Amino acid sequence: MRFRFTILLLSSSVTVYAQEQKAKDFRVLDSVTISTYLYQNIIKPLPAVQGGFIFSGKKTEVIDLAQIPADIANKTGRQVFAKVPGLFVYDMDGPGNQINIAARGLDPHRGWEFNIRKDGILTNSDMYGYPASHYSMPLESIGRIELVRGTGSLQYGAQFGGMLNYITKPGDTTRPFSFETINTIGSYNLLSTYNAIGGKSGRLTYYAYVYSKSRNGYRDNEHTQSEAQDVILTYDASPRFSIRAEWARSKYLYRIPGPLTDSMFYADPTQATRSRNYFSPDIHIPSITLHWQVAAQTRLQLTTSAVLGRRNSVMFDKPTNVRDTINLTTKEYNNRQVDIDRFHSYTAELRLLQDYPIGNNAGTLAAGIQYMNNDLHRTQLGKGTTGFDYDLSLVTPGWGRDMYFKTKNIALFAENRFQLSSYLSLTAGARVEAGRTDMSGTITYYPENDIPLVIKHQFPLLGASFSYKPDNGPELYGGIAQAYHPMVFKDLIPGSLYEKVDPGIKDARGYNAELGLRGSWKFLRWDITGFLLQYKNRFGTLAETDNAGNFYTWRTNIGNSLSAGAEILVQADWLLANKTGLSLFTSTAISDTRYHHAIVKSGNTNINIEGNKVESAPGLTSRSGASMRYGKFSFSVLYSYTGKTYADALNTVQPLKTTGAVGLVPSYGLVDVNAIFRFSRNMEVRLNVSNVFDKQYFTKRPSFYPGPGVWPSDGRNGSLTFALRL
Repeated sequence: MRFRFTILLLSSSVTVYAQEQKAKDFRVLDSVTISTYLYQNIIKPLPAVQGGFIFSGKKTEVIDLAQIPADIANKTGRQVFAKVPGLFVYDMDGPGNQINIAARGLDPHRGWEFNIRKDGILTNSDMYGYPASHYSMPLESIGRIELVRGTGSLQYGAQFGGMLNYITKPGDTTRPFSFETINTIGSYNLLSTYNAIGGKSGRLTYYAYVYSKSRNGYRDNEHTQSEAQDVILTYDASPRFSIRAEWARSKYLYRIPGPLTDSMFYADPTQATRSRNYFSPDIHIPSITLHWQVAAQTRLQLTTSAVLGRRNSVMFDKPTNVRDTINLTTKEYNNRQVDIDRFHSYTAELRLLQDYPIGNNAGTLAAGIQYMNNDLHRTQLGKGTTGFDYDLSLVTPGWGRDMYFKTKNIALFAENRFQLSSYLSLTAGARVEAGRTDMSGTITYYPENDIPLVIKHQFPLLGASFSYKPDNGPELYGGIAQAYHPMVFKDLIPGSLYEKVDPGIKDARGYNAELGLRGSWKFLRWDITGFLLQYKNRFGTLAETDNAGNFYTWRTNIGNSLSAGAEILVQADWLLANKTGLSLFTSTAISDTRYHHAIVKSGNTNINIEGNKVESAPGLTSRSGASMRYGKFSFSVLYSYTGKTYADALNTVQPLKTTGAVGLVPSYGLVDVNAIFRFSRNMEVRLNVSNVFDKQYFTKRPSFYPGPGVWPSDGRNGSLTFALRL
């Protein structure tokens, strides 16, 4: 007797035979076909426990970069994070030097509301002084991206946004040597090349890459030259103990075209107001990680790492209405301003993951200690050259600001998952922070004895979450966790003699709360979440007068904000015919982020902004797409919509004509298309066209770097990528 089954999976068919012989009598039965649904580029949650972390009951997403239809070379955020609902992408520069994202009404500047990691290693430049991540890895090197919302913050850091963890591709452990090359050409003279080697020899596994990219900009005078290198060595001393050492570096030089006014933007968004402005971070991240499986149920991990390097800029740093032209007195251009930040951030983390029985069920404890020692040396207002090139030299020795921002902080954290039944688990935890920041230095325009400032960070953070998941049913999850955001350097440095810092200024703090339902049914997958995010003690300025009636600006906590909304991801997949699959999805977030009990300075008066919307917090973000796959070919189209936002807390609608620094940021919708042809598992070609209909738009009116005003985002552009793995 012979049975034949045909199983269709992932647009391919596999024939399985079961054979039984009895008295040499064979009978062939009709084929039995079992069809499954072709899931394309699905976003999955993280496991309940992974590494030294507990993710049970939390809003998590994992993005597989090998599968997504996205412009990887230019790090086009709306494509990379297309299926992460509610993620606001700030398109600050088309070349993709940085990924600027935020969620739930937070500030997207360089993702500084996130705890940003690479393979679990912190990359934020200085968590207390300048928490942006200036380290910019090539996405060609990344295998997947893990995103955890703020309710997981007790274990990794107390950031409101959550954790963003970029996981590097693993080296090929099946052979001693492998090679990968990914090369891209595209619009604006884009040329990038990524070359990596990896393998395993005995107990040693290695992976290393070099990367280089050059690209002109959509706008005049815009250009990027970037490079990155990385070496990862892992030695398995025994089946229970391994050592991982890594050195990673990124550097780029960005020629900045300058901000525009609204009238300039609508006349010609490609024009530039600057030709002599440059920005260049050069960041090194060394790390050593020890993994020790102490016992079957006990794991220890010790990580020591550093963020070392500089953030350099030389700019004619004036408002848009001040033109960068020849000075009629000197017959030369005016001197540029030189600013240099020097980062020396050191972190050590010891993590314990302990499994233990609770009756017939199990419990898991994740606990540890984190120590940070950060030294940020900021030199600003240096008098630079009158030239055109990237030149950090000073024509007059000394700095207008020469400041040190030193922080020592220790955090103890513990989170315990109680598996109460096969369906239900509860997780509770706490994090205790204790530290001190010392700000010192000199500002030429400010009294020397007014500068020293000591800030203490001392508070507990609590949180809890749950997960209820019946067999083969959807998962109901939710939780709440406290978070905080320290006062960063820019919030504490007085801008002029008439500005003072409140000695009683406090760190911002609040909480994340969420309740969600995720699961699948036949051809459908979904993850729907409601959330609340409270942000107390927001930083800002007030107008004050002293006893003599003299006016001054008071930098202090101005009030609170509350963000509420829903994040919806729904995906449907069908197997239409042999080797043909269709996928449709929508990733949509509706939110309302407003100020409460808040006051800000306007001119020489203070204005109550109760009920006003928070800056750069759209009420609606939606990305919807379709993908068709036939055999080795796939084609995708993505539509991204972002609602209108405001540039200031006063919710000014009419743009400021002179500079464009405030005013409404209009809503916009964009269409992107992507095609992939995989010749084999080792060779593929990708074609990407972004902003197909050449929409003229901008996403934000920044109030500081890279300059207040309108910053146009890229018009239509394309790229062609060839990848080969040997």
